[in-house]
Amino acid sequence: MSDTPTLRRATVDDVRAIVELLAADQLGATRDGADDDEQLEPYRRAFEAIDADPAHLLVVAESNGEVVGTLQLSFLPGLARRGALRAQIEAVRVRSDRRSSGLGGELMTWAIDEARRRGCALVQLTSDKRRTDAHRFYTRLGFVPSHEGFKLAL
Repeated sequence: MSDTPTLRRATVDDVRAIVELLAADQLGATRDGADDDEQLEPYRRAFEAIDADPAHLLVVAESNGEVVGTLQLSFLPGLARRGALRAQIEAVRVRSDRRSSGLGGELMTWAIDEARRRGCALVQLTSDKRRTDAHRFYTRLGFVPSHEGFKLAL
């Protein structure tokens, strides 16, 4: 079997593995995870909403039958920038044993290419201020820290 990852649209069968990637992260460990099917249910509902909406893509990288990376790509219409369509990248995760292998770059390149294909004027993302390694990664890909983000927990 090849260990070269294949990028594909996620299915409901991938939800548990995606949640494991989210929970294995330094920040996700405090807010994500599911020990049983009941705890996994909110993630399945979210997956169904994402999967049903053509403005959203949940993608996984699969290698030897295992999910080793993921990201969500959303397309946001807006009036600003002459009615430009934007692509928003969220929840980029690569399994710890696959980091520094180029897989994160492959995921991001795929997302950027898909944004171009769909006619987006720009690609944007947010990254927690504590994710300094991620910031270096995004900067290497050409992203510029151009805005200050704000959140309000509800």
